[in-house]
This record gives sequence, C-alpha cells and structure tokens, in this order.
Amino acid sequence: MPGPRHRRTAQRARASALQPQLRISFKKSIAMGPGKADLLDAIDATGSISAAARKLGMSYRRAWLLVDTMNECFKAAVVETLTGGAQGGGARVTDFGHDIVRRYREMSRKAAASVAREMSEFATLMVR
Repeated sequence: MPGPRHRRTAQRARASALQPQLRISFKKSIAMGPGKADLLDAIDATGSISAAARKLGMSYRRAWLLVDTMNECFKAAVVETLTGGAQGGGARVTDFGHDIVRRYREMSRKAAASVAREMSEFATLMVR
C-alpha cells in the first residue's frame, strides 16, 4: 500500500495535469482563448497563416476563421495579411495583436494562480 509521500506525489502529478483555461467571450464568439493565442504566436513565428496552421496541425481554413473572428471582435486588427511580392503574401501579428496576447497570457497566469489550491483539491477527484 502506498504511503503518504507517494499519495502526495501522485496528487501533485494529477494537479499539474489539470490546467484552467481562460476564454474571453464577446457577443456569440470566443474573442481569445489558449488556441487563438497559440495561433497568434505561430503566425508571429512563421509570418504566414498557412504555415502557422501546419505548425499547429490545423487546416488553413480553420486558422483563417480563427483570425477572422479575432479581427472582428477587437477594435483594431490583430493580424494583417500581406499581399504580393516575390515570396507571395504572408501575415503579421500587429502591435495591437501582440498587446492582446500579452494581456491574455497575463490574465491566464493570474487566473491559474488564483485557483491553484482548488485545482489541487479538484485533482484528487480525477481518475488516476
């Protein structure tokens, strides 16, 4: 039979597997969430919606719809598409978009920290 130390270690492992996820709703849309923040990071890294979609394992259409939703929800563009040029087009996360991601990540960090004890207790209710 496992001792108290083993039970505490198992409890910590379950708790670390649980993560609260913050989603910001606006009207009937999710304006920002963890997947959209990851998409913006991938667009920033690749300079392309299609390359970002491939990197995240999603279709271009899905990525484009997520970008379109974000651009519709916020008062300024989060992503700008670039046309033409020798390399084709591309996309870039705007300064406003970078600010949105920064603020979202900070809110997510604060939200997770504020419920850390409850998440640890909640983890004890999960399947091992």
